[in-house]
Amino acid sequence: MDKNTARLRRARKTRARIADQKATRLVVYRSNCNIYAQIIDATGGKVLASASSVEVDVRKELPNGGNINAAVLVGKRIADKAKQLGIAEVAFDRSGFRYHGRVKALADAARENGLSF
Repeated sequence: MDKNTARLRRARKTRARIADQKATRLVVYRSNCNIYAQIIDATGGKVLASASSVEVDVRKELPNGGNINAAVLVGKRIADKAKQLGIAEVAFDRSGFRYHGRVKALADAARENGLSF
């Protein structure tokens, strides 16, 4: 089993557990160059808010979208967008990625700006 297959297996198990909880989820995806976050409703069928290091506002502030500074900024933006929608509690779906580095930085920034999970 290669690394990507193992990651996808972990992601599938996490999503099944969150679906049983019927919770709104904060999904994180990271690539080598960027990081993305989405808030998806409890049914799993609709994206309520999204933020990424590809957005024009973020690109103006940061030269590189693939580092911890970008993850912190995306975490703040997704928390602000969630607050505007009245969402205070979410389940954190890290898409099978390990909870360290950029994924941890995004989660910590979202918590500091009002999201709880």
